Amino acid sequence: MDIALKENFLKLWKKYFNNAPFPITFYYTDQPANAEIVKPGSVPRCIIGGLVKVQRGESLAFDAKAVVCEGGKRCLGFGEMNMPNFEYFLSYGIPGKLEGERYKKTPEMVKEYMKKGAPNFNAPAKYIVFKRWDKLDKDDEPEVVIFYAEPDVLSGLFTLAVYDEIDLATVAAPFSSGCGSIIQYPYLENKSEHPRSFIGMFDSSARPFVEKNTLTFATPMSKFKRMVDNMEESFLITPSWAKIQKRIK
Repeated sequence: MDIALKENFLKLWKKYFNNAPFPITFYYTDQPANAEIVKPGSVPRCIIGGLVKVQRGESLAFDAKAVVCEGGKRCLGFGEMNMPNFEYFLSYGIPGKLEGERYKKTPEMVKEYMKKGAPNFNAPAKYIVFKRWDKLDKDDEPEVVIFYAEPDVLSGLFTLAVYDEIDLATVAAPFSSGCGSIIQYPYLENKSEHPRSFIGMFDSSARPFVEKNTLTFATPMSKFKRMVDNMEESFLITPSWAKIQKRIK
């Protein structure tokens, strides 16, 4: 971890976003440093519930056994999903046998989504470590930065992400689970020449673990570094942003 980058961002975040919450980060490793290894069943079934502790300053390391949600395993790269009748679970269910979440109209649409729209990958190491930005040290190598943001903060992050890009889809909001929007999609963007950022946490199964009026903004580290470099020359230094900043607590 570049400690100069860490400290510079903390200074600039305070300067332009007041006391808005620090982002959290994650990376994969076989040897988690200064992070508690999560025991199966010690955090909520939905990993988004477990990340509440990370937002509060705890550092957590999950392996495949600690992630009990089948969808979560897939989104974190810990294996293919083995849930029977998943296409019915994500749509209208099976009367008397399986309650559906009704996120897609038909099971057939779910199958097409899983084939075309849901990227997959294998975790490159045994653990995924989550740390809040201010808790990072020199041995950490964050791969994705995740903000939990109210609308004014989200507007700033969005505009900063598009500041040095021409592509209209630089920031995307694909249909996804909560963990997919902050882990799966942004992680896979790190290898892109023009990595995208993602607005997410629209998943109503995950939202009970998130404050109201809050969405997530997740960006690969390769993009985040550019965002930090651009802060002092961007719209953040204008009177327009100063008006909005006064509302950020």
